[in-house]
This record gives sequence, structure tokens and C-alpha cells, in this order.
Amino acid sequence: MKMPSLEDELFPSTPGKFKIDRAHNMNRQFHRCFASTSTMFLWALFLIALTASYLSFQSFVDSGSRYLTASWGGIQWEKQVRSSSQIHRSGGMSVLVTGAAGFVGTHVSLALKKRGDGVVGLDNFNNYYDPSLKKARKSLLISHGILVIEGDLNDAKLLAKLFDVVAFTHVMHLAAQAGVRYAMENPNSYVHSNIAGLVTLLEVCKSANPQPAIVWASSSSVYGLNEKVPFSEEDRTDQPASLYAATKKAGEEITHTYNHIYGLSITGLRFFTVYGPWGRPDMAYFSFTRNILQGKPITIYRGKNRADLARDFTYIDDIVKGCLGSLDTSGKSTGSGGKKRGPAPYRIFNLGNTSPVKVPELVNILERHLKVKAKRNIVDMPGNGDVPFTHANISSAQREFGYKPTTDLQTGLKKFVRWYLSYYGYNNRKGVQ
Repeated sequence: MKMPSLEDELFPSTPGKFKIDRAHNMNRQFHRCFASTSTMFLWALFLIALTASYLSFQSFVDSGSRYLTASWGGIQWEKQVRSSSQIHRSGGMSVLVTGAAGFVGTHVSLALKKRGDGVVGLDNFNNYYDPSLKKARKSLLISHGILVIEGDLNDAKLLAKLFDVVAFTHVMHLAAQAGVRYAMENPNSYVHSNIAGLVTLLEVCKSANPQPAIVWASSSSVYGLNEKVPFSEEDRTDQPASLYAATKKAGEEITHTYNHIYGLSITGLRFFTVYGPWGRPDMAYFSFTRNILQGKPITIYRGKNRADLARDFTYIDDIVKGCLGSLDTSGKSTGSGGKKRGPAPYRIFNLGNTSPVKVPELVNILERHLKVKAKRNIVDMPGNGDVPFTHANISSAQREFGYKPTTDLQTGLKKFVRWYLSYYGYNNRKGVQ
């Protein structure tokens, strides 16, 4: 038997029947359709409600999951932050160290903790160079009771939470996108870290109550194309030779503004070519050591008229002395809740060794310590932002907090080589001095 189609039911083919029953049939079908539509509407409402409930529950689960897996937050986390920031000496300070898993940050954090100051570290562990080295530094810090939080400097909520948990007396701001040449490959990373990140930190600090005193890492690169030596803090710094230098110069102008408007005590430190154990793999002395040991050639740049490049190489222990001296003499911020109550200290210091050494001589010293001859490839310096020489005038730092470097390049590289051979498994190598 053939089943009638929907069209057959609504519009029968029998003319007589259609004439007699049309009104009745139409009314009956209308009610049937209305009933069907009402049922579908109710089902739709039910499905919508069910879906909304599910999404709400899923959102709750996701939020809970994010909370449970977050790298910061929670009662236990706050307890760790307070414990790490605990001061253990009379007149000590509680210091937030940004870039704590970095080269300078690790050494400064250890030195602060050793003398009894409270220290909490922050680092984003980016992959500019091998993150495993940063993780190893973090393990070293943890072994000395220093908490290192993994987080980005631009995370204002994280920074605000840290200041909510601990009334930091000082901030040692060392986090930055480093390197002169890398700026040509990834310029945005420098703006993100060195400018935007700095502003985010300053915004949190100026709103803190009490406001901390801030010491931060500028760079000798701000002297740019200056030819007058040695470089002095009074010299012009408006001729940067690289984007990295430009972001550091911008940082100096920005910090001056926050000091002027909000009463933040701020000290900028212009580092001169820092080297030593746990150093950065992108630095020349580090990559030279690696390539010499692996039998690979090293590239040595030379300047105009075949002049050797020279750097004011500064050993990490001397830089640490300068950082701690700056913290100890920083003075207090004068603002409260973002409002300035009076003038606050604003200072800039060179931290260098005052004894520039030519790069070929650096290689000679490494060869003596490694007992391996380097394969040298000497080329003209490309236009990548590098400068031909650096030389620090440190009289201001000497006068203000007795800064005096004590480690020459020969001694410092010897310590670095010993660390390098140990860290990278060359312990059984014979004849190393």
C-alpha cells in the first residue's frame, strides 16, 4: 500500500473531497502543525538550557584546571613567596629580582641570599639561548632557598600579586632581551621586554605602598658611536648603534620620568661586557671556548683600518659588588599609592673594569687555559650594531659606594674555563690550568 506524501495529505487529488473537507482538513492540519511546532520549540529550549549548563560547567572545570596548573597563585605559593623573601639579617632588605635565572640575576640573587637578604626571583625562561642553562641556574638558586617564579614581566596581575604578598623594599630589575645582533632578527622581542616590560614593572612599583627602590640594568651600549674615552655618565647617549642600545636608552628616559612624576628611587647601571661562570652562550668568550674545544673555527671581527676590537671585560663578581652597592645606597622612594611626596634619588653608574682588552688577546688567554690552539677566521666587522671599543669611567660608582673591580681578564677567564669544563663534562681533560 502506497503511503501518502505530505503534499497528498495537505492537497488531496480528489476534487470532490477537497471541496467538501478542505476547511476541516486545513484546520486539523494547522492544529497538528502547531502542536508539532510547540513541541519542537520546547525541545529547542531544553537543548539550549542543557548546552548552556554544559558550557557553564565546562568553563568551571577549565577555570579550576587553570588554577590548579597555574605557575603562581594559591595558599602554598604565597607561603613559598613569603618564605623566600624572609630577611635574615639586621637592616636587611627583601628584593624582587627579575631575570633571576639569567647570568647576572643568578649571581646577584645568590649574593643577596648569602648575606641574609630576602630574595624572590622572576624569569620567563625564554629560548633566546638554551633554556636548559637557565633551568640549571634555577636549580642552583632553589638549592640555596631562593624561589624563582616562571612568569612574564608584562604580566601585571602576577607582579601586583607579588607585591600584595610581600612588601618588597627593593627591586633588582635585570630581566631584558639581551644581545646586539639578535635585534636585527627579532626587533619586537626587544620592545616587548626592554620597553613594555619595564613600563609594566614601573607601573606596579609606583602603585605599591610602600614603593620599593629600584636598581636596574641599563648598558654600556647606550654610548653608541661615541669616540671620547673613557665613557663617562656625563657623555652624550643619543647616538645608539643598535636597537638593543636604543631600547636601553629609552629605558633610561622612561625611568627618569617615573622618578620625576611618582617619586620612585631609581638607579640605572651601565654594564660593560660581563663575563664569568654561568655566563651567556651568545657572548664571544663563551662561544669561542665552545668552538675551540670542538675544533671549530672562531670568527674575530676587526674594525676600520683593520683595528682590533677592544672591550672593557668585567668579571661577574665585580658586577655583583656594584649591584649590591647600588642597592645599599639607593635611598628610599618618596611616593605612596602612585602619588609623589617629594624628590627621590635618580642615579646612573658605569660598572666596568676600566682596562679594555683587545679581542685577539682574549683568544690568546683562552688558548693558554684550554691548552688548545684556536682556528681563527678574521673578518671585517659587519654593520650589525657592534661598536669598536668600550671603556668605562667608574669614578662616580667609586665615589658613591666604593666600587672597585679586582679581577683581571686572565684570572676571570681561568675561573670561567674551570666552570665550563666542569659543567659540560670535560672534568677528565688533562693539562687544564
